[in-house]
Amino acid sequence: VIDSQQLTPNMQRISFQADELSDFPSDAAGGYIKLLFTEQGNTDISQLTADERPKMRTYTIRHLRQALNQLDVDFVRHEHLSIIDNSKGCNSSIGGFAAAWSQSVSIGDTISIAGPGMIKPVNINTDWYFLVADMTALPALSAQLTKLPTAASGYAVIEINHQDDKQTLVKPEGIEIIWVVADDAKTNLLTQVKALTWQQGEVSVWCACEFSAMRALRVYFRNDKSVDKDNLYISSYWKSGCTEDGHKIAKRDDNLAEDSLAKKRVQ
Repeated sequence: VIDSQQLTPNMQRISFQADELSDFPSDAAGGYIKLLFTEQGNTDISQLTADERPKMRTYTIRHLRQALNQLDVDFVRHEHLSIIDNSKGCNSSIGGFAAAWSQSVSIGDTISIAGPGMIKPVNINTDWYFLVADMTALPALSAQLTKLPTAASGYAVIEINHQDDKQTLVKPEGIEIIWVVADDAKTNLLTQVKALTWQQGEVSVWCACEFSAMRALRVYFRNDKSVDKDNLYISSYWKSGCTEDGHKIAKRDDNLAEDSLAKKRVQ
């Protein structure tokens, strides 16, 4: 760790340096890495026995400075309580040991990572663009904005935890940024997305957020608006009340249910 700074009330940026980052692809910004922890939330995975696997937590590469072997990762600042998982890795706790680590980290601390992995990018060969994210996906959406054509038009709807969590984003002039404050009882991601005028022509949708919100938005984009699957990236980055392990189980079950539905439609 070479730097840690609080960007907004609910976002912390941590900068890392390692010689191995020279092996990352130059376009890795917007992709993801896995931070590795012990079962107790310790970053010294040398403590693990041969039959123990590290706990992995997924985060977005916000910036990659390859010439310097440096990268930035933005962490949402959660209240964090001790996580006691049930069999599905879900309960009512807030945050977890990755959130706790990011808020207590010191310059010079070390952590092991795996990656990078890449996500499906925005299809840039369309007439307009619709990007949606909550704070966990704001770093990934920010990177996607920089990859859009200069003449791109459309929307980027972003849910934040507080009015002061707004960030200045690099984007094409024709992309309108709409900020949604999470504690506003009248508006959420789905209601704000539905309230926007659906533009003419072929659209490319990129959407990442909480699991339940993702499912509702998936119905809107895929079923209500019939967005072509080749122009649609929609993913959940977390599930309320769950650790990442519990979220993986929920995503797996959801994918199986979606595959089953797709087969029934074909029949």
